Amino acid sequence: MFKHTIRTYFYTILLILTGSLAHAQCAMCRAALENNEQGVQPEAVNDGIVYLMVFPYLLVGLVGFIVYRMRTKAKKEAQL
Repeated sequence: MFKHTIRTYFYTILLILTGSLAHAQCAMCRAALENNEQGVQPEAVNDGIVYLMVFPYLLVGLVGFIVYRMRTKAKKEAQL
């Protein structure tokens, strides 16, 4: 029991420290923001990131909805 608690604390601290080091941008985003000759504004980069983030969530939601529909249809058929 005591060994398990120490291991849990160790992994929790490791996870917290690892997360604090992950505040870097990708090289392309950083170069675009530092080299402002092209007129790239930080808001445009942020909008692009949000735009790219939407599609994986939509796909996961669609798959979840399809699974939900299949399960409810199977339950209705099983009740008959």
